[in-house]
Amino acid sequence: MQIAEIFYSIQGEGRLAGVPSVFIRTSGCNLRCVWCDTPYTSWAPEGKKWSVGEILGEVAKYPSRYVVVTGGEPFLAAEIAELTEGIKPLGAHITIETAATLFKPVACDLISMSPKLANSTPWHRAKGKFAEMHEMRRLNFEVMQQFIDSYDYQLKFVVNQKDDFDEIDEILGKLANVDRSRVLIMGQGKTTRELRDKTKWIIELCKSAASAIRRGSTSSCLVIGAVPNFRSI
Repeated sequence: MQIAEIFYSIQGEGRLAGVPSVFIRTSGCNLRCVWCDTPYTSWAPEGKKWSVGEILGEVAKYPSRYVVVTGGEPFLAAEIAELTEGIKPLGAHITIETAATLFKPVACDLISMSPKLANSTPWHRAKGKFAEMHEMRRLNFEVMQQFIDSYDYQLKFVVNQKDDFDEIDEILGKLANVDRSRVLIMGQGKTTRELRDKTKWIIELCKSAASAIRRGSTSSCLVIGAVPNFRSI
Protein backbone atom coordinates (compact mmCIF):
# COMPACT_ATOMS: atom_id res chain seq x y z
CA MET A 1 0.00 0.00 0.00
CA GLN A 2 1.13 3.53 -0.69
CA ILE A 3 1.33 5.15 2.76
CA ALA A 4 1.99 8.84 3.37
CA GLU A 5 2.49 8.48 7.13
CA ILE A 6 1.62 6.50 10.23
CA PHE A 7 1.46 8.47 13.48
CA TYR A 8 -0.04 8.59 16.96
CA SER A 9 -2.18 11.62 17.83
CA ILE A 10 -5.54 12.83 19.08
CA GLN A 11 -8.62 12.45 16.91
CA GLY A 12 -9.68 16.00 16.04
CA GLU A 13 -13.02 15.37 14.36
CA GLY A 14 -16.38 13.74 14.85
CA ARG A 15 -17.89 11.55 17.54
CA LEU A 16 -14.48 10.35 18.78
CA ALA A 17 -12.87 13.79 19.01
CA GLY A 18 -10.24 13.80 21.72
CA VAL A 19 -9.57 10.05 21.62
CA PRO A 20 -5.87 9.07 21.30
CA SER A 21 -5.57 7.12 18.04
CA VAL A 22 -3.09 5.61 15.62
CA PHE A 23 -3.51 7.14 12.17
CA ILE A 24 -2.68 5.28 8.97
CA ARG A 25 -2.72 7.83 6.16
CA THR A 26 -2.90 6.33 2.69
CA SER A 27 -1.66 8.31 -0.30
CA GLY A 28 -3.69 8.90 -3.43
CA CYS A 29 -7.14 10.42 -3.94
CA ASN A 30 -9.79 10.44 -6.67
CA LEU A 31 -10.83 14.01 -5.78
CA ARG A 32 -9.03 17.37 -5.75
CA CYS A 33 -10.59 19.56 -3.07
CA VAL A 34 -9.53 23.16 -3.46
CA TRP A 35 -9.00 23.51 0.31
CA CYS A 36 -7.44 20.04 0.85
CA ASP A 37 -5.45 20.03 4.09
CA THR A 38 -3.31 17.04 3.03
CA PRO A 39 -2.21 17.89 -0.53
CA TYR A 40 0.68 15.45 -0.16
CA THR A 41 -1.94 12.68 -0.48
CA SER A 42 -3.97 14.17 -3.33
CA TRP A 43 -2.62 17.04 -5.42
CA ALA A 44 0.96 15.78 -5.18
CA PRO A 45 0.87 12.28 -3.62
CA GLU A 46 3.89 11.28 -1.57
CA GLY A 47 4.78 8.31 0.59
CA LYS A 48 6.26 4.86 0.23
CA LYS A 49 5.13 1.30 -0.27
CA TRP A 50 4.34 -0.66 2.90
CA SER A 51 3.24 -4.26 3.09
CA VAL A 52 0.19 -4.98 5.23
CA GLY A 53 2.45 -6.84 7.65
CA GLU A 54 4.73 -3.82 8.01
CA ILE A 55 1.77 -1.55 8.68
CA LEU A 56 0.39 -3.89 11.35
CA GLY A 57 3.79 -4.04 13.01
CA GLU A 58 4.00 -0.26 13.13
CA VAL A 59 0.45 0.09 14.53
CA ALA A 60 1.24 -2.40 17.30
CA LYS A 61 3.98 -0.09 18.60
CA TYR A 62 1.51 2.49 19.86
CA PRO A 63 -0.51 2.40 23.12
CA SER A 64 -3.99 2.85 21.68
CA ARG A 65 -6.78 0.49 20.67
CA TYR A 66 -8.25 3.12 18.32
CA VAL A 67 -7.01 3.05 14.73
CA VAL A 68 -8.01 5.54 12.05
CA VAL A 69 -7.44 4.71 8.39
CA THR A 70 -7.51 7.99 6.50
CA GLY A 71 -6.10 9.56 3.37
CA GLY A 72 -6.21 10.61 0.67
CA GLU A 73 -8.94 8.13 -0.12
CA PRO A 74 -8.37 4.79 1.67
CA PHE A 75 -10.84 2.91 -0.53
CA LEU A 76 -8.56 3.41 -3.53
CA ALA A 77 -6.11 0.97 -1.94
CA ALA A 78 -6.45 -2.57 -3.26
CA GLU A 79 -5.36 -3.92 0.13
CA ILE A 80 -7.84 -1.97 2.26
CA ALA A 81 -9.91 -5.07 3.18
CA GLU A 82 -6.79 -7.09 3.99
CA LEU A 83 -5.47 -4.27 6.15
CA THR A 84 -8.65 -3.83 8.17
CA GLU A 85 -9.04 -7.59 8.63
CA GLY A 86 -5.48 -7.64 9.93
CA ILE A 87 -6.08 -4.80 12.39
CA LYS A 88 -9.15 -6.41 13.96
CA PRO A 89 -7.26 -9.23 15.79
CA LEU A 90 -5.26 -6.49 17.57
CA GLY A 91 -8.47 -5.67 19.44
CA ALA A 92 -8.70 -2.27 17.79
CA HIS A 93 -11.67 -0.02 17.09
CA ILE A 94 -11.34 0.92 13.41
CA THR A 95 -12.50 4.20 11.91
CA ILE A 96 -12.20 4.71 8.16
CA GLU A 97 -12.34 8.30 6.93
CA THR A 98 -13.63 8.53 3.37
CA ALA A 99 -15.26 10.91 0.91
CA ALA A 100 -17.79 8.10 0.29
CA THR A 101 -17.31 7.91 -3.46
CA LEU A 102 -16.09 4.28 -3.46
CA PHE A 103 -17.40 1.21 -1.64
CA LYS A 104 -15.66 -2.01 -0.63
CA PRO A 105 -16.64 -4.39 2.19
CA VAL A 106 -14.18 -3.92 5.06
CA ALA A 107 -13.79 -4.60 8.77
CA CYS A 108 -14.81 -1.31 10.34
CA ASP A 109 -16.45 -0.01 13.52
CA LEU A 110 -17.12 3.53 12.28
CA ILE A 111 -17.35 4.77 8.70
CA SER A 112 -16.63 8.48 8.82
CA MET A 113 -18.02 9.93 5.61
CA SER A 114 -17.16 13.41 4.44
CA PRO A 115 -19.18 14.05 1.26
CA LYS A 116 -17.75 17.01 -0.59
CA LEU A 117 -19.91 20.08 -1.09
CA ALA A 118 -19.74 22.41 -4.09
CA ASN A 119 -17.36 24.64 -2.11
CA SER A 120 -14.66 21.99 -2.62
CA THR A 121 -14.52 22.13 -6.43
CA PRO A 122 -11.23 23.64 -7.70
CA TRP A 123 -12.60 25.82 -10.49
CA HIS A 124 -9.55 28.09 -10.45
CA ARG A 125 -6.77 26.09 -8.78
CA ALA A 126 -4.34 24.61 -11.32
CA LYS A 127 -6.27 26.55 -14.00
CA GLY A 128 -9.32 24.41 -13.32
CA LYS A 129 -7.62 21.29 -14.69
CA PHE A 130 -9.36 18.95 -12.21
CA ALA A 131 -12.62 20.83 -11.69
CA GLU A 132 -14.92 18.86 -13.99
CA MET A 133 -13.54 15.52 -12.81
CA HIS A 134 -13.97 16.53 -9.18
CA GLU A 135 -17.49 17.86 -9.74
CA MET A 136 -18.53 14.62 -11.45
CA ARG A 137 -17.15 12.39 -8.66
CA ARG A 138 -17.69 14.33 -5.45
CA LEU A 139 -21.14 12.94 -4.57
CA ASN A 140 -22.05 9.26 -4.91
CA PHE A 141 -25.40 8.68 -3.25
CA GLU A 142 -25.40 4.94 -3.92
CA VAL A 143 -22.12 4.54 -2.04
CA MET A 144 -23.25 6.77 0.82
CA GLN A 145 -26.42 4.71 1.19
CA GLN A 146 -24.44 1.44 1.20
CA PHE A 147 -22.32 2.73 4.07
CA ILE A 148 -25.36 3.98 5.99
CA ASP A 149 -27.11 0.63 5.59
CA SER A 150 -24.06 -1.50 6.41
CA TYR A 151 -22.01 0.22 9.13
CA ASP A 152 -22.08 2.49 12.14
CA TYR A 153 -21.41 5.86 10.54
CA GLN A 154 -21.13 9.59 10.81
CA LEU A 155 -21.54 12.25 8.12
CA LYS A 156 -19.19 15.24 8.28
CA PHE A 157 -19.65 18.30 6.10
CA VAL A 158 -17.07 21.06 5.65
CA VAL A 159 -18.86 24.39 5.29
CA ASN A 160 -17.42 27.60 3.94
CA GLN A 161 -20.51 29.81 3.63
CA LYS A 162 -24.09 29.88 4.89
CA ASP A 163 -25.53 28.60 1.60
CA ASP A 164 -23.68 25.34 2.19
CA PHE A 165 -26.41 24.38 4.67
CA ASP A 166 -28.92 24.30 1.80
CA GLU A 167 -26.76 21.83 -0.10
CA ILE A 168 -26.40 19.67 3.01
CA ASP A 169 -30.18 19.63 3.31
CA GLU A 170 -30.49 18.51 -0.32
CA ILE A 171 -27.96 15.72 0.20
CA LEU A 172 -29.64 14.41 3.33
CA GLY A 173 -32.98 14.50 1.55
CA LYS A 174 -31.67 12.05 -1.06
CA LEU A 175 -30.56 9.50 1.55
CA ALA A 176 -32.80 7.07 3.41
CA ASN A 177 -32.81 6.39 7.15
CA VAL A 178 -30.22 9.00 8.08
CA ASP A 179 -29.79 9.44 11.82
CA ARG A 180 -29.54 13.24 12.02
CA SER A 181 -27.64 13.03 15.32
CA ARG A 182 -24.72 11.59 13.31
CA VAL A 183 -24.44 14.65 11.07
CA LEU A 184 -21.58 16.96 11.99
CA ILE A 185 -20.62 20.38 10.68
CA MET A 186 -17.03 21.63 10.44
CA GLY A 187 -15.97 25.11 9.44
CA GLN A 188 -13.40 25.38 6.65
CA GLY A 189 -10.45 27.55 7.57
CA LYS A 190 -6.68 27.68 7.72
CA THR A 191 -6.33 30.08 10.64
CA THR A 192 -7.80 30.32 14.12
CA ARG A 193 -9.40 33.64 13.17
CA GLU A 194 -11.13 32.16 10.12
CA LEU A 195 -12.54 29.31 12.17
CA ARG A 196 -13.59 31.62 15.01
CA ASP A 197 -15.48 33.93 12.64
CA LYS A 198 -17.32 31.02 11.00
CA THR A 199 -18.12 29.46 14.36
CA LYS A 200 -20.59 32.25 15.14
CA TRP A 201 -22.94 31.69 12.19
CA ILE A 202 -22.43 27.91 12.16
CA ILE A 203 -23.69 27.72 15.74
CA GLU A 204 -26.70 29.90 14.94
CA LEU A 205 -27.62 27.80 11.90
CA CYS A 206 -27.26 24.59 13.91
CA LYS A 207 -29.51 26.05 16.62
CA SER A 208 -32.09 26.92 13.97
CA ALA A 209 -31.92 23.37 12.62
CA ALA A 210 -32.49 21.97 16.10
CA SER A 211 -35.56 24.22 16.45
CA ALA A 212 -36.87 22.93 13.12
CA ILE A 213 -36.58 19.38 14.40
CA ARG A 214 -38.65 20.22 17.47
CA ARG A 215 -41.33 21.73 15.19
CA GLY A 216 -41.36 18.56 13.11
CA SER A 217 -40.15 20.33 9.98
CA THR A 218 -38.70 18.21 7.19
CA SER A 219 -37.60 21.04 4.92
CA SER A 220 -34.88 22.58 7.03
CA CYS A 221 -31.32 21.37 7.23
CA LEU A 222 -31.74 18.90 10.07
CA VAL A 223 -28.39 18.92 11.78
CA ILE A 224 -28.24 18.14 15.47
CA GLY A 225 -25.29 17.58 17.73
CA ALA A 226 -23.34 19.58 15.18
CA VAL A 227 -20.29 21.53 16.26
CA PRO A 228 -17.61 23.42 14.36
CA ASN A 229 -14.37 21.52 14.54
CA PHE A 230 -10.71 22.06 13.70
CA ARG A 231 -9.38 19.88 10.92
CA SER A 232 -7.09 17.10 12.14
CA ILE A 233 -3.40 17.86 12.12
